[in-house]
Amino acid sequence: MGGTLTILRLAWFKISGLGFHAVGVFIILSGWTLMQSTTRRAEKGEIAWGAWYWARFVRLYPMYWVAHLVYLVSPFIARLEPVDDRIILSLLGLRFINIEMNFMYLNAAWWYFAMLIQFYLIFPLLFWTARRVGPGWFLFIGCVAGFFSRYVLLVVWPQNGLWVLGGFAICRLPELALGMSLAMWYAHSPARLEWFLLRGAGFIAGLILYPAALQLYHGLYEYIFVDFATGTCCMLEIVGIAGFISLFNSPAKLFGLVGLYSYGLYLTHQPYVIWLGLRIREVPIWGFLLICIPTLAVLSVWGMLLEKGTNALVNKLLSLKRPAHS
Repeated sequence: MGGTLTILRLAWFKISGLGFHAVGVFIILSGWTLMQSTTRRAEKGEIAWGAWYWARFVRLYPMYWVAHLVYLVSPFIARLEPVDDRIILSLLGLRFINIEMNFMYLNAAWWYFAMLIQFYLIFPLLFWTARRVGPGWFLFIGCVAGFFSRYVLLVVWPQNGLWVLGGFAICRLPELALGMSLAMWYAHSPARLEWFLLRGAGFIAGLILYPAALQLYHGLYEYIFVDFATGTCCMLEIVGIAGFISLFNSPAKLFGLVGLYSYGLYLTHQPYVIWLGLRIREVPIWGFLLICIPTLAVLSVWGMLLEKGTNALVNKLLSLKRPAHS
């Protein structure tokens, strides 16, 4: 029994250490959904990019501000830093300004937001390029631009690693470009891509390639490619598991609902998890699992309620501003 628990602890330690690879998955899936939704809009006529930017602003910022409010007033939150004037840049999403002080301020998960708004800023150019050159060439261009940026910031002109993490969004362009290219490939051949991603082939490929991707951490030049490689492998695993879950109706609906409101969960979960983690460090693994599973359920419901409520309030306020038609 003791040996089994030791193996479980080691396995959990190794697997939990890969959790941050999910950031790469978020970037890939963000590229996919952005490309897919914008393509549908383009098929109806010329895109009004001003309206597109407004829709993105309304989608992102209100829930992001609500997450700040939750951090300030909610109990059971790990508050590891004082609330000071840095919160202004945080509320604006400009966490890459004075990056050492602001990028991980209050809630480290919020650095992703600062990267995301950079991608949204340049997305019209990316969308035009992707449609112009096609998915294969676009992925190649995105990888070249991203890997070159990482090479400059890691080797030629070494900077704080937070820039490579996402402070300079172009460093994560390969993942976004992969997602956008997958969306275009899916539009042309959905059955083939679904078979690869959801029916086990992609899961097996990711499982085989993951150890090689992890080796890229062991060297400066190799590190240039590590986020793209680990993010892609993690994506293949997660999507493969989702394909298995989709075979069962009720779990598929449940996980689909959580995924629909994952933005709220992402923005709010980390301070709660840290608060709880600091208090259960000495709990045995079976006790940890008993605590962890219901905690994840509660955080998922809390994130969904916050996001759904925020979206409803924003839509209500926007509808009041629209002129009435006679």
